[in-house]
Amino acid sequence: MVKKGIERLYLIIIFLFLYLPIAVLIVLSFNDSKSRVQWGGFTLRWYQEVFKSRTIMNAFYTTITITLVASIVATLLGTLAAIGIHSMKRRQKALMLGATNIPLLNADIVTGISLMLLLIKFTRLGMNTVLIAHITFNIPYVILNVLPKLNSLSPNTYEAALDLGASRPYAFWKIIWPDIKGGVFSGFLMSVTMSLDDFSITYFTKGPGVNTLSTMIYTELKKGIKPEMYALSTILFLIALLLLLLMNYRSSKKSTALTT
Repeated sequence: MVKKGIERLYLIIIFLFLYLPIAVLIVLSFNDSKSRVQWGGFTLRWYQEVFKSRTIMNAFYTTITITLVASIVATLLGTLAAIGIHSMKRRQKALMLGATNIPLLNADIVTGISLMLLLIKFTRLGMNTVLIAHITFNIPYVILNVLPKLNSLSPNTYEAALDLGASRPYAFWKIIWPDIKGGVFSGFLMSVTMSLDDFSITYFTKGPGVNTLSTMIYTELKKGIKPEMYALSTILFLIALLLLLLMNYRSSKKSTALTT
């Protein structure tokens, strides 16, 4: 009984450390006062200021553009790469999986600096280099989401479809795609989440005049924290939370369908 009480207390403390700062941030985004210690009443003024600010909206548009384009391209390339890795021999597959895991284990700042040093050898830093960087670090997430789906497939079904006269594209869309599309969609959502709130890689690969929400917030914090930043951070948190809930809903729905 005492052990369970200690375990629950430990979990409560951990969750407080994780989510109490976010809760304070959300509360401050509705505070009519600019003070962080005095409540001035409930207001939506800071959210209105967010959408009125040209700087914030430009950064928001840039962020959404980079996120969607990078996620779509990374999903396409990552899916093709996963299919290629799946068809390799065991030793080659192990080697490629090891190479895929390195960017995930690497610190973001190391990845950002290395990509910056590589890109400035060939082109100027700008919007294009940010896109290339985001596509590059999103691809491993897509691969690791699609590969388990491919590993669960029976190779005999695809080969049987080819023996019966189906073309390779037709066999892929009718046999393989229905089973891997859940992993492809999960990889896409993970890419969106990673690109949306990335700072380190974007900071090192962006050029002058290119600002995403994360880099803009970092720049604004040097001047002092404005209430608009609380509202903007709350919006970003809610977008990430919505994506997470969508991923969990799809996973739970699929597991329920499999059990029934």
